[in-house]
Amino acid sequence: MSTAYLVSCPNATCTVPTAYRDAFPGAEETLASSEGWEPGTLNIAQGFAMRLRTPLVHGDVTRLLIDLEQDGEQRWSRFSRKLPESIRAKIAERHAAKYYDTLRRRIAIEVARCAQIVHLMIHTSPETDGVRLTTGQDETLAAEIATRWRSLLVNAGITATTHVEPTSVLQAAITPEETSGKLRAIRFTAGQSFFLAGKPLRWETFKKLTLDTFVQAMSAN
Repeated sequence: MSTAYLVSCPNATCTVPTAYRDAFPGAEETLASSEGWEPGTLNIAQGFAMRLRTPLVHGDVTRLLIDLEQDGEQRWSRFSRKLPESIRAKIAERHAAKYYDTLRRRIAIEVARCAQIVHLMIHTSPETDGVRLTTGQDETLAAEIATRWRSLLVNAGITATTHVEPTSVLQAAITPEETSGKLRAIRFTAGQSFFLAGKPLRWETFKKLTLDTFVQAMSAN
């Protein structure tokens, strides 16, 4: 079965464009914390993209300016909510709409040429111990991939769990009807302690094991 890959990470950076810096007075530490972004997510997402030879789609601003995984008023933080509605509309168009449109275009290209698409949504979290693999409801084939991957991670000495949750706002927004069951979405969340403290494994060791085990999980597909 021919397989295409899509790698994305919405919370790749804590960047605030110059035009909006006045909305974040004295918030440098907050922006640099896990509230403003997901440390390590861009680095490991780049590793996946290089290993799978596929383009990486990533967010270009802090989620405290606009949360690319939310919709409506939930997109705005306590900082960006104070901005005029006209300014927020521009932010949504320049950053959220651009991100969503890029993902949709990538999916449309791969749907036309491959039997299945595996979309890896890359995250890190200070609340995660090891690795958490999440698939949506009614995504049986994605869950099968995640289960194999979890077993391989555990065998490699990494704590890993699988979970099934309702489809996210982001995934629903970028999944066209014409995928006809071809799209397999897996949300990968790694503990930030790997990246920030090298615990319980050094980051480069953890990243290599993660990439290797995913490739092994897909080879059995």
